[in-house]
Amino acid sequence: MIAIDTNVLVRIIVEDVGQAEQTKIARELAKTAQKIYLTQIVQVETTWVLAKVYKLNKPDLIAALDHLLENPAFVLQNLESFQTALGLFKQSQADFADCLILVESQHVQTMLYTFDKRLGKHPDTSLI
Repeated sequence: MIAIDTNVLVRIIVEDVGQAEQTKIARELAKTAQKIYLTQIVQVETTWVLAKVYKLNKPDLIAALDHLLENPAFVLQNLESFQTALGLFKQSQADFADCLILVESQHVQTMLYTFDKRLGKHPDTSLI
């Protein structure tokens, strides 16, 4: 098993013609390694990059996250948190990072205070 950073994961996920050589290298690395560990930071950064840089819409982001969850090659840090955050992301207007922050706050049984109006709609948050 290997761990990869956000840039490598994005190259695996996205067919970026401007980064064709990096995409080829990243995908070969993934095939060779067979198991790839993804930290929560990489999970969050990847979602941000896909949305902001590659302009993926929410259904496409969900498809990418579902792929990470369902593909046995990926080993996700805090799998339960990822699954729960993905479920929240699918049914709310909050972004994936905020959903993961909420899930981690719930794990320690604490109220999450936020200025984010979309996230603040969840019952375990307090909009300030």
